[in-house]
Amino acid sequence: MSRDPETDVPGDTPLLGALPESLRAELIAFRRDVHMHPELGFQEFRTTAAIKTRLEAAGLSPRVLPGGTGLTCDIGSWDGVRPMLAIRADIDALPIPDTKTDVPYRSTVPDRAHACGHDVHTTVVLGAGLVLADLAREGRLPCAVRLIFQPAEEVMPGGAITAVDAGVLDGVGRIIAVHCDPRVDVGRIGLRTGPITSACDRLEVTLDGPGGHTARPHLTTDMVTAAARVAVDAPAVLSRRIDTRSGLVLTWGRIEAGHAPNVIPQRAELGGTVRCLDLEAWRHAPDQVYAAIDEVATLHGAKCQIEYVRGVPPVVNDASVAQLLHDAMAARCGAYAIEDTEQSLGGEDFSWYMEHVPGAMARLGVRRPGDTSRLDLHRGNFDIDERAIQVGVELFTAAALLDGRA
Repeated sequence: MSRDPETDVPGDTPLLGALPESLRAELIAFRRDVHMHPELGFQEFRTTAAIKTRLEAAGLSPRVLPGGTGLTCDIGSWDGVRPMLAIRADIDALPIPDTKTDVPYRSTVPDRAHACGHDVHTTVVLGAGLVLADLAREGRLPCAVRLIFQPAEEVMPGGAITAVDAGVLDGVGRIIAVHCDPRVDVGRIGLRTGPITSACDRLEVTLDGPGGHTARPHLTTDMVTAAARVAVDAPAVLSRRIDTRSGLVLTWGRIEAGHAPNVIPQRAELGGTVRCLDLEAWRHAPDQVYAAIDEVATLHGAKCQIEYVRGVPPVVNDASVAQLLHDAMAARCGAYAIEDTEQSLGGEDFSWYMEHVPGAMARLGVRRPGDTSRLDLHRGNFDIDERAIQVGVELFTAAALLDGRA
């Protein structure tokens, strides 16, 4: 990536850490291999082994996390005093089929796909580590850096919690990451200070009551109607009890009730998510959601059981760490390659690290310029412009070098 002398970060020497052409080709092949062999959360044994093997081949000493999937690796010698910068990737895939038909690297595993870009995140952090390891051997890495390859980001409340419990943040002072964004062109990143993702919790509701014949609904709890009213009315109730500026949204993804058209069932089930833009509102969300659902269910004579699974808080980018990513991208590509981005309603367990240390996440542009197909995350046809791998690697190496100068 070229540098712009008018917008680069000031420094006495040119910024090192560019991606060699030979490694660029290897990383593309690595990403395609991971893409072809997706693994679900806490099952990423093959992926973990592939990362470990490549790091060891570079003379490094990766450490697999206690559960057997995911690993960390320190680059350079930590002096035990100055906190390290951590660079995090998530390595798991999604339980959906890969529907791409025009590429040789589509998933080989039925109903499994890297449809959220975690194969890219993994490859980018691996590539950054290999480049930084070369600099460390040459004595040109100013301070130690920790790579974190985290399992199970897609499994609520997220593999980040188990990673933190395993000590991946010991000695770490700041942490950075990227997430693929198919709305941003390759060669660019999206960045903001403050919240960049939302809180996300999971909700399972079971309604019970006497069923019966559809000819005599007055002798039953009309469970289908009760479930329908919970689905429609509970979100409406919440919208009048919680400040709309908090952006709290209850959305259902599953409703099940009954098996025959002339039988009112005794049970109905609903499943969905609660998403929230505001951290403080998220902390109070369970009580509000419980009350709204229970009131609507009771009105229709149904007893309800609610399983509210805490997911993740919002990712709130620290101002100084977001500035580090800004400066790193400006140093590589010029400030024109950085665009403002909005807070999304997506959840990301990267937020759990930021309960302990300041951090920031950037959105890595993966869209081919001129592409109008509107590819999106969590769809079976999701794919990227592979030039984004180099952009991500050089963003991270620049961040590590600039952090070392500070």
